[in-house]
Amino acid sequence: MDDVEAFVEEAAMFYERLGLSRTQGRVMGWLMSSAEEDADAPRLCEALAVAKSSMSVALGGLERSGLVERFRRRGERRDRYRLAQDVFERAFRAKMAEFEGFRLLAERGLAAVGDDPARRERLELMRDMYGFMADRFPKLLDEWDRVKQEGRR
Repeated sequence: MDDVEAFVEEAAMFYERLGLSRTQGRVMGWLMSSAEEDADAPRLCEALAVAKSSMSVALGGLERSGLVERFRRRGERRDRYRLAQDVFERAFRAKMAEFEGFRLLAERGLAAVGDDPARRERLELMRDMYGFMADRFPKLLDEWDRVKQEGRR
């Protein structure tokens, strides 16, 4: 196994821990590390040794989640796939939306446990941490946008 193949497998396991299928993770790893900027489904099946049906399911899920874009080159009959523009920022912003859910869960827990100090402390810590993250991460991403734009000039 060469270094790129090892990276693709590492990416597969990483993305699997985040909730994607192993095949979806392998597609992400391949698209990140391949010399080719995009590929059609048969090329991905060949490169990753994945059945056509599994690849179809994986690509559909990645497209619906906004991680890959499907497009067609003029004059070609096959759809092609590439990483979505700003894929990593979009994925991070989607995960940030979960911060509010965690904060609300902690609030419901606080209402459920009443005045018990030990249980309240844990839930208050959870609520406060996710509230802090929800407040700070958008500002960090705005700063990242500025840094990214300055780097392109």
